[in-house]
Amino acid sequence: MEKNQTMVTEFILLGFSLGPRMHLFLFGLFSLLYVLILLGNGVILGLISLDSRLHTPMYSFLSHLAIVDMAYACSTVPQMLLNLLSPAKPVSFAGCITQTFLFLSFAHTECLLLVVMSCDRYVAICHPLRYSVLVSWRVCISLVVTSWTCGSLLALVHVGLLLRLPFCGPHEINHFFCEILSVLKLACADTRLNQAVIFSACVYILLGPLGLVLLSYARILAAILRIQSGEGRRKAFSTCSSHLCVVGLFFGSAIVMYMAPKSRHPEEQQKILFLFYSLFNPMLNPLIYSLRNAEVKGALRRTLFKESHF
Repeated sequence: MEKNQTMVTEFILLGFSLGPRMHLFLFGLFSLLYVLILLGNGVILGLISLDSRLHTPMYSFLSHLAIVDMAYACSTVPQMLLNLLSPAKPVSFAGCITQTFLFLSFAHTECLLLVVMSCDRYVAICHPLRYSVLVSWRVCISLVVTSWTCGSLLALVHVGLLLRLPFCGPHEINHFFCEILSVLKLACADTRLNQAVIFSACVYILLGPLGLVLLSYARILAAILRIQSGEGRRKAFSTCSSHLCVVGLFFGSAIVMYMAPKSRHPEEQQKILFLFYSLFNPMLNPLIYSLRNAEVKGALRRTLFKESHF
């Protein structure tokens, strides 16, 4: 097995099967979206760190979500942009496995953070008088550390099972980054154990968290319907519906990718679905979760007002 594994020292990412002009157009478009991701999430991190009024557990969760979004955009988008300019450029075996690990770690962590944030909103809306007790800074730090740790450990399990497989050719990955299912297709051995672990992990990291998120928002919706003020009810419902749209895009595309029968989704369609992870979801999160928030917009105004007086 070790002899066969050394036969492949690098992989070639095939990327998108399009013409040179379309590659240039996508390079410009994806570069713009990448800058918006870094800028939007960077602004959120800056505001939360600079404004003492945002030093609360809720905004601590938001800051970690922004870090995750920036991190896994950085783990996939630069490689995709490079591949659009120089198609079929090889990537080392170690580099490919590292990218797989980083992407899985950040994706798992985001799943868990979304659950934590939905539970945080449930407690804030349904049990406001007990919020400071139930969601203390100690609880906040414990939940954040648990999310990052579980996300990384689960990714480490997948990569460990991947490294035990021999890769003896071919070495062309039909994707724009080293996605684990695409890499598994190149293994020269039985991958049923890997597939079973991936499916089991999806039940734990996708279906379980999604169920908790939906339960939290169902309870929140019930609380919103009891609000006497029509304006307050409208604002709360608008916020929750936008949150659910982001959650639906994130979890829905992941479930389709990893749990639906693969024959129903051609490889080119799978690449488009993965763009939601790499580009669209990280770009939408700061808009939906933060910049529509009155406290964040107030912090932005205060920061700009201070800057204008220097």
